[in-house]
Amino acid sequence: MSWHPQYRSSKFRHVFGKPASKENCYDSVPITRSVHDNHFCAVNPHFIAVVTECAGGGAFLVIPLHQTGKLDPHYPKVCGHRGNVLDIKWNPFDDFEIASCSEDTTVMVWNLDTKESVIVNPVRTITCHQDVILSMSFNTNGSLLATACKDRKIRILDPRLGTILQEASYKGHRANKVLFLGNMKKLLSTGTSRWNNRQMALWDQDNLSVPLTEEDLDGSSGVLFPFYDVDTNMLYIVGKGDGNIRYYEVSAEKPHLSYLTEYRSYNPQKGIGTMPKRGLEVSSCEIFRFYKLITTKSLIEPISMIVPRRSESYQEDIYPPTAGAQPSLTAREWLSGMNREPILVSLRPGSQPLSPRPLPPEKPLSTPTARTSPQLLDHTAKLSAEDGQRPLSQPEGKAPRWAAEHRPEEKKSWLTNGFDIFECPPPKTENELLQMFYRQQEEIRRLRELVTQREVQAKQLELEIKNLRMSSAF
Repeated sequence: MSWHPQYRSSKFRHVFGKPASKENCYDSVPITRSVHDNHFCAVNPHFIAVVTECAGGGAFLVIPLHQTGKLDPHYPKVCGHRGNVLDIKWNPFDDFEIASCSEDTTVMVWNLDTKESVIVNPVRTITCHQDVILSMSFNTNGSLLATACKDRKIRILDPRLGTILQEASYKGHRANKVLFLGNMKKLLSTGTSRWNNRQMALWDQDNLSVPLTEEDLDGSSGVLFPFYDVDTNMLYIVGKGDGNIRYYEVSAEKPHLSYLTEYRSYNPQKGIGTMPKRGLEVSSCEIFRFYKLITTKSLIEPISMIVPRRSESYQEDIYPPTAGAQPSLTAREWLSGMNREPILVSLRPGSQPLSPRPLPPEKPLSTPTARTSPQLLDHTAKLSAEDGQRPLSQPEGKAPRWAAEHRPEEKKSWLTNGFDIFECPPPKTENELLQMFYRQQEEIRRLRELVTQREVQAKQLELEIKNLRMSSAF
């Protein structure tokens, strides 16, 4: 009988968490002090939104992603809820549309493509909820919806008909959060065990009678937030109230969950946000990015999960095709019962969607009388060009509504509280001026290092070409 060691090779075994420097954090942010167990933060490649403290209702902030440093105390807010805002989520197909839910049992959809300094009028208001739903998750093609309710049971629903397809009756696991694991036909839930230990459980979506596996983590009281990366099959477990981020690799065979390592920090997180794959830095081998809310410091700290690689070229093996920002179905097609997988894109700079499909025009959610800010669309086009993607707010082949009215020399500045909300505010104190100066010096140093590295690579390539020519001559 031969002995086989319990060792599993993985390209993600040495993934490490890298917190951002102080200059690249968001400081003096009035983060909410709500006791609810939610993320309180949402991120896309252009903006970061965070739930904030507000008297007489609920509100949240929307900050341009590049506007790091100290936040203006009079920064405009998105207001409209009668109760505290519990959570916020960006539209995955429109970077200027966001939804918020509140204690007043309403869900509001907001369009940020406006010049108003304080947004108080939502595009849509949804008022159909009667009880507390703790968590929900769609599968990849939108045909199934998993929920975790106040009764701590997991249910799988048909989102079009509203019928319950599966319901967990297992008493040994009380679920708080639930998550579909891509196309594996499995669910992952986090919650508590019978002995009130923090626990995660893996389920077969076709049989919720007994979990496939359970794992107790610790005896802390904070809720566990699960995040799953479909492209790398990595699972991240973030605990509220502690500074740790555990990550696992998920496989279809037993053992389904393989522990990799853990990111540790002394600063406890109040909430957490994640960047979509299309907003990551592929040049630094970044495969995931968190935005950690630290209430004790009024700080939002980005944390990048990086695969250590020596080469600076694009790494195909850690960046497979991922879901893009183009929908594969219209709302009418989805409601009629059609299912289709997401349209995949490559993260290689300058690449195009792998399976583009033109969609028929639909009535937009925004009001037809709302005017579009030209500076906002220019900013979107600039950011999209940097990401190697087309702007999301302007369809191809269609000129913007303001193109005939505004000429380049007649552009107006869209100001909020005296400064452009899509540009860094001018320094107001000597300390802010010094911070901006140091930031520019650091950027110059980084660019010089990059130029030096490129020169070394060019010389190496020249030597390789010379060697190949010499070898072919003989």
